[in-house]
Amino acid sequence: MKEEIKAYNSVLELIGNTPLIKLSKVSADLTGNFYAKVEAFNPGHSTKDRIALYIIEEAEKRGILKSGDTIIETTSGNTGFSLAMVSIIKGYDCILAVSSKSSKDKIDMLRSMGAKVYVCPAHVSADDERSYYNVAKRLHEETKGSVYINQYFNDLNIDAHYNSTGPEIWEQTGGKITHLVACSGTGGTISGTARFLKEKNPNIKVLGVDAFGSVLKKYHETKEFDNAEIYPYRIEGLGKNLIPTATDFDVIDKFIKVSDEDSAHTARELAKREGLFVGYTSGAAFQAVKQYAEEGEFDTNSNVVIIFPDHGSRYMSKVFSDDWMNEQGFFDSVNQEEALKIEIIK
Repeated sequence: MKEEIKAYNSVLELIGNTPLIKLSKVSADLTGNFYAKVEAFNPGHSTKDRIALYIIEEAEKRGILKSGDTIIETTSGNTGFSLAMVSIIKGYDCILAVSSKSSKDKIDMLRSMGAKVYVCPAHVSADDERSYYNVAKRLHEETKGSVYINQYFNDLNIDAHYNSTGPEIWEQTGGKITHLVACSGTGGTISGTARFLKEKNPNIKVLGVDAFGSVLKKYHETKEFDNAEIYPYRIEGLGKNLIPTATDFDVIDKFIKVSDEDSAHTARELAKREGLFVGYTSGAAFQAVKQYAEEGEFDTNSNVVIIFPDHGSRYMSKVFSDDWMNEQGFFDSVNQEEALKIEIIK
């Protein structure tokens, strides 16, 4: 009897079921047990694969998307890549409005996946006609047969993680998770995952990560949008200059802000000490863990799951570039020696 060929029908069948990896070296001085949910193991190398597939398939079920249509989205890079990947398999065109803050690596990857890319200025207000929010809306209005995903204000963004990321973490920890640490941009990842986990155990603490220059932490604490909080920062896919409805602030217990510099060094530390080549936002997530630990959030019985959203290859021209780090002034007397480990033989 001949054995069947064991193969996946497409890369889409590889989305989800990402591994949980225990962190040992970077957490050696911290109290508690720390585990990374490494989303770089998705075929598109980020957690955004989950929402891209889920939202598109829901749109198909509801008759919103049909053959030959065009998918339009606002993205800092990862969602766009995932949407482009899903569009290729399902036969849709893909147009993306991208923030100029996105790394060149990300923008090149989007184009390599066949997407039409519009690069929009990052440091303008959300209601500016040049912002990637408004450019995407205009492209949607101008493109017949198009669907605007609108991840910042789409509840399906939350549902995708409620139905996948949350259940996976619950099963992988045997229900023993005590804390979830996740960055918040659109808010879909932290909100959907937290909703599921808190339904299972309302005592699980959900700890959000925000960036200096973003409005999310203060809004969570005061329910007030403070425009004075907004200023340019470098981390991609974290924080916002508006309040996304895809963020369920009620399931988040607390926010902490992390800096560009600390997050960059922590991303590099994860690569060098844990062998985990993950992205800038993953560095931000573990930097937040360090800061939460300093505030006494964890004890010896804590089982902390940290979501690492994407892969380090998206940031070769940024945090993993010594030149970029030096240009930002991120190599001080403590860290500059790391940049000098490569010797050029002439």
